[in-house]
Amino acid sequence: MSLLPKPTPAPTPKTKDVATIATLYAIILIILSVTQLFTYEDFLQLVVSFNLPGGEQFSYFLTSLLVVAEVFALPFLLRLSLSKAFRWFSLGCMWLVPVIWLFITLWLAGKDLDFANIGFLGTLVNIMPGWWAIFISLSFIILAAWSTWGMWPLGKPVKKK
Repeated sequence: MSLLPKPTPAPTPKTKDVATIATLYAIILIILSVTQLFTYEDFLQLVVSFNLPGGEQFSYFLTSLLVVAEVFALPFLLRLSLSKAFRWFSLGCMWLVPVIWLFITLWLAGKDLDFANIGFLGTLVNIMPGWWAIFISLSFIILAAWSTWGMWPLGKPVKKK
């Protein structure tokens, strides 16, 4: 009897394209998280300057949650052997990233403020916010949906004879 959960292999992707899309999404999340962590202090102040609802504390929480979710989404996308609970947690983190980015981009689009950077790549590269940033966030949702559809953690039910 083991106290630790046993890792299970990842489900086989439904198609070859699903594996490619999941890997592409993982590469995007790696680039986002590395650039955000490289300039984390400035990235934190950038998100605070967006004046999100909930104040400065919520901005700190959201920024930390975003970077942590980007890192913890990788095991699901890279199809690592994980426990069932951690596979679901990683799947949830994979969905949390585009939801947070969609919230931030919609918030900035609704405000009439002039910002030089949206923060996708931290403060390392200045990327202007705008309506196209919403489409980038929606493309993250499409990548997450495609990856979820193709690598759903629940296998096909086994029929009893």
